[in-house]
Amino acid sequence: MKIKYSICTNRLTLTALLLTVTGIFTGIFAQIQNNSVTDVDGNTYKTVVIGSQEWMKENLKTTKFNDKSDIQNITDPREWARATSYAYSWYNNNISNKDIYGALYNWPAVNTGKLCPAGWRVPTDEDWSKLIDFLGGSDLAGGKLKEINNSTWNPPNRGATNESGFSAIPGGYRFGNYWYPGDFYEQGINSYWWSGTEYTESHAWSRTVNNERTKVYRSFFIKNSGFSVRCIKNDR
Repeated sequence: MKIKYSICTNRLTLTALLLTVTGIFTGIFAQIQNNSVTDVDGNTYKTVVIGSQEWMKENLKTTKFNDKSDIQNITDPREWARATSYAYSWYNNNISNKDIYGALYNWPAVNTGKLCPAGWRVPTDEDWSKLIDFLGGSDLAGGKLKEINNSTWNPPNRGATNESGFSAIPGGYRFGNYWYPGDFYEQGINSYWWSGTEYTESHAWSRTVNNERTKVYRSFFIKNSGFSVRCIKNDR
């Protein structure tokens, strides 16, 4: 019994030492980090393997589909709200938001199937659910997704650990409703990401993470909304 206890103790000590050396729990859910993928615009994104999925660690910022055709950049707020075709914008129509937060896309752009680099796709509602379940469920997964960085997140960025390596940042959204202007809201407060799954003819599923909560919210929004996109690699 004494010999078994000694072996167990030594193993626990070695495990604790390895965790300390490799960064103390940060990235504990990430099996492989810092691979990369490049879109047709020449933007390169770091990626991370979480469970059986490989995700971009950054929001998409392409201005072209993967067949090299252009995506319409709509700046006018009423034109955005009434658009019937695919479009993107930068938050506040300011291209300085590109490198940090990526672009905001309407769902028609998502629905083309050509938004992500070849071999990648916009995650389905099921893809998002699989990620969140792997991270312990919707009540806790938000904290494990959020970047530990108050230069992008407004305080308190509650529960943020980025244990997943996903590095979520709060890109906000662009309002989309025919009767109202397509203004910008909530950068620093919320991350909104489209799924590739339709809810109704006018709405689609999404996921949201908030600076005040550790929860991931599953909601459906009108398709003219402008949300961020995280691409997932086709099945590994």
